[in-house]
Amino acid sequence: MRRQAEATKRKHQVSSDAPPAKRRNEISFLSAKKASDKETQRTFKGSTRKTFPPKKYLDSIGNERQEEKPCIKTSSLFKNNPEIPELHRTVVKQAREQVFSPDAFQELDLHPHLISTINTVLKMSSMTSVQKQSIPVLLEGRDALVRSQTGSGKTLAYCIPVVQSLQALTSKIQRSDGPYALVLVPTRELALQSFDTVQKLLKPFTWIVPGVLMGGEKRKSEKARILDLGFEKDITVILNAVNSECQKRQNVLLSATLTEGVTRLADISLHNPVSISVLDKSWDQPNPKEVANTQLDSFAIPESLDQHVVLVPSKLRLVCLAAFILQKCKFEKDQKMIVFFSSCELVEFHYNLFLHTLLRHSGTPTSEQLPSASWPLKCLRLHGNMEQEERTSVFHEFSHSGTGVLLCTDVASRGLDLPQVTWIVQYSAPSSPAEYIHRVGRTARIGCHGNSLLILAPSEAEYVNSLAFHKINVSEIKVEDILAVLAKDDCFKRRQRGAQKSHAIGPQEIQERATVLQTVFEDYVHSSQRMVSWAKKALQSFIRAYATYPKELKSIFHVRALHLGHVAKSFGLRDAPRNLSVSTVKRASLKRPDPWRKTQRKHHLVPAEVLHSEHSSGLEGAGTKGRKQGKQQGLLRQVAHSKPGPWRE
Repeated sequence: MRRQAEATKRKHQVSSDAPPAKRRNEISFLSAKKASDKETQRTFKGSTRKTFPPKKYLDSIGNERQEEKPCIKTSSLFKNNPEIPELHRTVVKQAREQVFSPDAFQELDLHPHLISTINTVLKMSSMTSVQKQSIPVLLEGRDALVRSQTGSGKTLAYCIPVVQSLQALTSKIQRSDGPYALVLVPTRELALQSFDTVQKLLKPFTWIVPGVLMGGEKRKSEKARILDLGFEKDITVILNAVNSECQKRQNVLLSATLTEGVTRLADISLHNPVSISVLDKSWDQPNPKEVANTQLDSFAIPESLDQHVVLVPSKLRLVCLAAFILQKCKFEKDQKMIVFFSSCELVEFHYNLFLHTLLRHSGTPTSEQLPSASWPLKCLRLHGNMEQEERTSVFHEFSHSGTGVLLCTDVASRGLDLPQVTWIVQYSAPSSPAEYIHRVGRTARIGCHGNSLLILAPSEAEYVNSLAFHKINVSEIKVEDILAVLAKDDCFKRRQRGAQKSHAIGPQEIQERATVLQTVFEDYVHSSQRMVSWAKKALQSFIRAYATYPKELKSIFHVRALHLGHVAKSFGLRDAPRNLSVSTVKRASLKRPDPWRKTQRKHHLVPAEVLHSEHSSGLEGAGTKGRKQGKQQGLLRQVAHSKPGPWRE
């Protein structure tokens, strides 16, 4: 009996003294088995956290593999969203312009070599309407205010008279003479583009040497809202300097929109100008204000431009944008897209996110395969925080590319002629109708067909009527139709165990695939603390930008309307951040009038439950709700008023 007891004791000791790693493996195996059993029963409903089998990640910088980590299932994208309202938009008659004229350049009194260059180098024979009206007036030496829609040929409308006048000078121009003509444009890319056009026109006149001069390292001077935040002031300073040296000169101001800023520039720079507007045919009015006052509320839209809008709940914004890019650039041919964001941080975040997910993974949480060679999507970015050499390289690469996606700020919205652009996507809504016009004007140029898509939150639906007030029509696309493209790609199909019969892809399957795509994004964002921090900074930048909409749009775009938890999901964050950096709050910001007090009487307050975290149950007591709401609104106010830096460029 004693020997049997000792043997039993030794047996138990051996079991208890087993190597810790072995016991951990046993526990790990049991945990994995439980997870595997649960996986077969999981659904995509609710916000319960569950796990997929482990997945390998690609490092955010290189291609080295990190250690395997569990892939946490994303919370529901399709529950607790605000109701998408019916879009009752007013259909208005849009202002139209006749782009082309039947008249040829030969009918103008131009140098034969200049006409030959226009025909052979620029491959143009007939004038556009704005060129037909502008060139004779400018050749007479008159000042002019020229307004014509985007892509109508305004650059040649002033470049041709400049070249014709300079080559006709009886005393040949010498380099020692200094500049004879000065062209001011708001962005570096537009300066390069204008310089290229002048160079081509000057090919027969080699003694006239063009040059280009761009801003230095003070990138803050290039603001997204060009005339409102700096460009108008800079032009005034330049004009004063030029006036001190040369009082007598010809001045021309050209724009696709006539805004208050443009008319102020006209007042300080033009002397007894001719007003040229293709829109209303009245181009011989002496006072530009008369034209401006009649057109400030309407803008000419190219007839070949189809404009669309989609209302997307905040949680679905990221997957909706990704699905739209996939639809156009993977499953359709010859598509070239520009996506506009409100800040440099947003461009950088989405560029790197898509670069390491859409372009590097096939989409499923367990897949490690790179995209097939049959989908050579080219993704580029452009914003004011980039070095000039890189900006120039990106500009030329996208210009000469037949397909691809350019993620950018409004530095790409003014005047750029980027060939073959088929889609303009406004992921961040523009702050004014003029800004809207300049953005969509990057497509449908010189008679080519183009499309635009404006992405709005349900709370921002009224913006459509704001556009209608300015004679801008948009037709609605449903978010379900955009997400439906995920049915075409099985890489977003939820992995199923065992042999299961295939079934027709319906709304539930589309939702599951959208959740898989969102999971890919969240897995990448949470793959390192660095990426989480980056996502939080991008979210902070978004909130700051959202707080800068002008007061006439505050009832539509108001920080109080943001659900921080839902918005955080659109940055791949699983929870609403509790510690967004607000250390850069200026004392001056504390003196600013509180916009919430001003608007509290005018607008409905956001219900407390809408302000909860993504994973909030909504069952807290009334006191807890009030405290949570107060904390979030305080955080939003601090972030919105914190030091902006160059994030708008």
